[in-house]
Amino acid sequence: MAMARIAALGALVISAVALPAAAQEGGWTGQVTPYVWGAGIGGDVTPFTGAPTLTLDKSFSEVMEDLDGAFFLSGYARRDRLVLMGDLSVSSSSREGLVPPGVPARGKIRQSSLTLAAGYRALDTPDMHLDVLGGARLWQIDGLVDVMGGAVHRSGDKDFIDPIVALRANFTLSPRWSALFYADFGGFGVGSERTSQIVATANYQLTDRLYVSGGYRQLSVDYREGGTRIDMTMGGPLLGVTLRF
Repeated sequence: MAMARIAALGALVISAVALPAAAQEGGWTGQVTPYVWGAGIGGDVTPFTGAPTLTLDKSFSEVMEDLDGAFFLSGYARRDRLVLMGDLSVSSSSREGLVPPGVPARGKIRQSSLTLAAGYRALDTPDMHLDVLGGARLWQIDGLVDVMGGAVHRSGDKDFIDPIVALRANFTLSPRWSALFYADFGGFGVGSERTSQIVATANYQLTDRLYVSGGYRQLSVDYREGGTRIDMTMGGPLLGVTLRF
């Protein structure tokens, strides 16, 4: 069921990008960017009521040791001053260890987030483009704990939606070089207490349609309800390839 929801989220992102790309005669332009994200993790996670609190303070190399899989994709489209964007992040990690009084156990956390936003190009000059956007971030976080090889098994999941506001700025540095800065903030107690994201990249144009990017991304969330608490920040370098339509 969780994988079906993740697939549906991915389809929404692809649709948001591919539809404008197929409608260039109407003035649409679009781009899609698969990327790798070397994120370290910090914070506290209690995935469901009665579960132990996991205190996270891991570098990227430590995260890679526990990583089961990850997928990251972003898309952007524009027509005149109307802009649309989406970003999908999916990752799953697990670890084996001992719980008191020395009983073998395995824990697993899978998180997916989908950010969708629409907005207006407020500033459009040869050297700078500034977009003002509003939208939502959809979260799905699943937790699982097995004790004694599955003799004791507990799991839970949380799905919630955060409203967000965002700014996206693109700066032209030279004929082939540009810089991108994106920031959003939201939650406001609607889904989580707060969520935020920052992305900064330097971009190099290889061909008319192909770009490579390197930079930094940080994504955080603070969610509290009942016995569930998710206060988590993921941050680290990213590397992506962008195809423009």
